[in-house]
Amino acid sequence: RTLTSSETTMEDTHLWLMNADGSQRHELDMGIDNRQGAPRWSSDGAALYFTVQERGAVRLYRVAVAGGQPQPAVRDRGTVGSWSIGNDHSLAYALSTESSPAELFLKRGGGADVALTSLNHDFLAAKKIAEVESFTFRSLDGLEVEAFLTKSVDLKPGSKHPLIVMIHGGPHGQQGASFNSKAQVYAAHGYAALMVNYRGSTGYGQKLADAIFGDQNGREAQDVLAGVDAALNRYKWIDGNRMGIEGGSYGGQLTNWIITQTDRFKAAIPTAGISNLITQNYLSYYHDYLAVEFGSFPHKGGVMDKLWERSAIRYVDRVKTPTMFIHGENDNDVPIAEAEQFYIGLKDVGVETVMLRYPREGHGLRETSHVVDALDRSIAWYHRHL
Repeated sequence: RTLTSSETTMEDTHLWLMNADGSQRHELDMGIDNRQGAPRWSSDGAALYFTVQERGAVRLYRVAVAGGQPQPAVRDRGTVGSWSIGNDHSLAYALSTESSPAELFLKRGGGADVALTSLNHDFLAAKKIAEVESFTFRSLDGLEVEAFLTKSVDLKPGSKHPLIVMIHGGPHGQQGASFNSKAQVYAAHGYAALMVNYRGSTGYGQKLADAIFGDQNGREAQDVLAGVDAALNRYKWIDGNRMGIEGGSYGGQLTNWIITQTDRFKAAIPTAGISNLITQNYLSYYHDYLAVEFGSFPHKGGVMDKLWERSAIRYVDRVKTPTMFIHGENDNDVPIAEAEQFYIGLKDVGVETVMLRYPREGHGLRETSHVVDALDRSIAWYHRHL
């Protein structure tokens, strides 16, 4: 790759070995075409442990340094978070699944994995947890894409339910096999939630992660819309006339873009999203991000024109969808000006729009009161428009 960046994450990280003096550096040939996390040595130095992003999940593997195929150290499907290896080869790890937030587990030798915590047992016992189902579909150009649908908890024969499309950020990220509290809250309010791992996502090989190169707000947006069509065809109980769309960071950018391309969504909630790729390039402290994603700095090779062509604000006059913007006032990744200018543009066009500004917050919301406030307002926004 001719350009790299402190921010962009298009290229999957792989596991390498070298001597302490830096010599004989080489990649471990394990046949894993997916993003690998930072490794740790086993206590005897004979093996390495590392995570792998894999079709919406995060798996933990073990591989012998002498060679051979990696073996799963944790076999349950879900997202492995923090983990640690003991001197006796024991393994402690946190695992989140589609039906449970993370709990701590311990594995000793070849024995069964033992749950050490049940922090959420009492809380979850009083709740009805929504079922999450994965499915694949073909996008407009035939590419296979995977999506995850969280079903409404009050689904019954003959009932119809609105759908909220929840778009992940990155764009080089994934979602799916992990507890998504927001999707569960929406499900408790009668909504279904759809998450699409569009092209550019991780966990599906380098080729798919690269498929977004030079094409932001392009075919990956078509993947999301094709996923919506596939969900409507697969789940007849979804009400296609009552659909909302939202996302954070790159998911916010795609939300901004998609509502300029279609009016099929009755409400939108972009969080920390880019609306103008040109101003983003020159205002964000990730100044080289778009250069890497498009292959050149904007002032070269016509990239500036391409960025404007793929900026949502260029097409603000096409938007019909009521939109509520969420942004942190201290966001340096995606400056709040990205929301402000699109908000003003929608006001000029006459589209119903609201902007929520959260003090002290950066890229995404962290303070508990702000998270709760934004979720309450989001539910109210969807209740009003769907």
